[in-house]
Amino acid sequence: MTERMFQLLERYQKLDALLATARARRFVDPIEIARLRERKSHLRGRLARLLSPPTASATGL
Repeated sequence: MTERMFQLLERYQKLDALLATARARRFVDPIEIARLRERKSHLRGRLARLLSPPTASATGL
């Protein structure tokens, strides 16, 4: 696992914990929940791009 991937996974886990904490509050802020979910989705996409095999156009074939 590369250092970059490890950092992204750590950030993903921290966002997941923040999201769980925000949902468990007595007065839930829907805007904060939406913002955290969007950041988590963005990180999930970045991780997927790192894990996917390179395409033929990216390798120059």
